Amino acid sequence: MIDRLRRLRGLLATALAFGSFGVGGVLLWWVIFPLLTLAVRNPSRRTALARAAVHHLFRAFIGWMRLLHLITYEVRGLARLQRRGLLVLANHPTLIDVVFLISLIDNADCVVKSTLAHNPFTCGAVRATGYICNNSGPELLQDCIDSVKNDGNLIIFPEGTRTRPGQPMKMQRGAAQIALRGGIDITPVFIQCQPLGLTKGAPWWRAAPVPLHFVLTVDDDIPVAPFLAAAGQETALAARHLTDHLIGHFSRVRGSDGSAGT
Repeated sequence: MIDRLRRLRGLLATALAFGSFGVGGVLLWWVIFPLLTLAVRNPSRRTALARAAVHHLFRAFIGWMRLLHLITYEVRGLARLQRRGLLVLANHPTLIDVVFLISLIDNADCVVKSTLAHNPFTCGAVRATGYICNNSGPELLQDCIDSVKNDGNLIIFPEGTRTRPGQPMKMQRGAAQIALRGGIDITPVFIQCQPLGLTKGAPWWRAAPVPLHFVLTVDDDIPVAPFLAAAGQETALAARHLTDHLIGHFSRVRGSDGSAGT
């Protein structure tokens, strides 16, 4: 009976948290961003303000989830994220990983589906924040490089989607290509969650019996020059080796269920 009540409380708190998040998103999309478009003529200034609005909304959402006893968290090495011009690569175990990262990083940029730029309900938000659309080809790589070179902090999940519990980590090579072609060192963030929740294939409303505890560890930057040197400046070969290195880096402390190991 007590366990059933605990799960019901968790379900209601989860619904309240995500419902509030939805209301905040509507305010951004339909009020804040249109006002910025009308009031701020300078595109760079408008983008900075739009990203700041998303940053504060996501920070409020994380705080709200903690207040509702849905999550607890700790961040190790946070000072490494308080810089400009970062290429932040992270593993992707849960639904709220990007929310966590944007809540911690100023002037965060990210790659979004190109269809969002043409959807009448989301195109205004994409334009306002200046987020990069994932059109295939060299233009995408160059847009990502330009974002970092212009002091943006680009967040990428090299896996491309959330990790499925119990399955080995797989990564696309696009993130490595960006780092190598741009000569940009990588700032890796390892995300752990215990007990594992909000995973791929699991309903968002399925509350854990206890609060999810997140540990975000910002490791030392990974320099990319040695990978190019070892590959004789051949980018494709260096990208393969760098991607293998990243898989090892993010897998080194993973348990068999995809959660934190020892």
